[in-house]
Amino acid sequence: MSRKINKIGVLTSGGDAPGMNAAIRAVVRSCAYQKLECVGVFRGYEGLIEGDFKDLDARSVKNIINRGGTFLKSARSKGFRTKEGRQKAYNHLVKANIDALVVIGGDGTFTGALVFSEEFDFPVVGIPGTIDNDINGTDFTIGYDTALNTVVEAIDKIRDTANSHNRLFLVEVMGRDAGDIALNAGIGAGAEEILIPEQDMGKDRLIDSLRRSKKSGKTSSIIVVSEGDQIGKNIFELAKYIEDNLEGYEVRVSVLGHIQRGGSPSCYDRVLASRMGVGAVDALLNNEHNVMIGIVHSKIVSVPFEDALKGENELDLELIRVADITSI
Repeated sequence: MSRKINKIGVLTSGGDAPGMNAAIRAVVRSCAYQKLECVGVFRGYEGLIEGDFKDLDARSVKNIINRGGTFLKSARSKGFRTKEGRQKAYNHLVKANIDALVVIGGDGTFTGALVFSEEFDFPVVGIPGTIDNDINGTDFTIGYDTALNTVVEAIDKIRDTANSHNRLFLVEVMGRDAGDIALNAGIGAGAEEILIPEQDMGKDRLIDSLRRSKKSGKTSSIIVVSEGDQIGKNIFELAKYIEDNLEGYEVRVSVLGHIQRGGSPSCYDRVLASRMGVGAVDALLNNEHNVMIGIVHSKIVSVPFEDALKGENELDLELIRVADITSI
């Protein structure tokens, strides 16, 4: 049954990602263009439960397209995982006359959105905002491109000192369950080895590879390690194992951590976020609910939440091949 949409709420949830502000801006200004009201929800689902709302218009979101993070703030909400918490959130939406919701975040955000939408028959559309690029149904997520550029820039600087001191650097990047950042940044920065959760290289094979690299004349090496890789209990244990089994290198560890989440979004992320924000409002006006707005082959698409949350992304085997050839 078609619903009349007059007022749309927008929130950001889970880990922040560069470009979230650009997505909020696009939602708000798309609402203004369509003569709809828009309400910002602060602190994600927690703010939804507490009714922490603010009316937004086109001027409310000026000068934020270039800002990292999210001006609506973000939080992880234990309360929203309970029926009681979701009921409070629904009551606040009804009280504020909000007809539909746009949620910006990752798989946890979409899982909560799907449960809420089905429980209360409430229209929700998702926008994928996560640096990990680990959502099905979209080629890219908001924040991923910026995070990649941040990582490559950091590794370029680390390589300078690695070359100066004949050192082997282990560089840990984000990616608990997906190795997209490690794989692409590793190729872009010219890493000798790339360790990702999807492939278990094994310690012995890693040592053999490093020995071959040294024999071929390499005096320093960069190994990019996704934080979810299981080759060792942690990156520091792996560093000790290499030191104990490989002579001729000083081993150093650099954990890039949360710098990957911050910073001004790249042009690609700003454009992607803008397209997805407009697409989210279009979807609601076209009576599409329980969907995520994605991008496939440069085209904006609508993907059911159930499909977006299915399993793991497929590993790009061609990129693995490229990494193996170019690191010789």
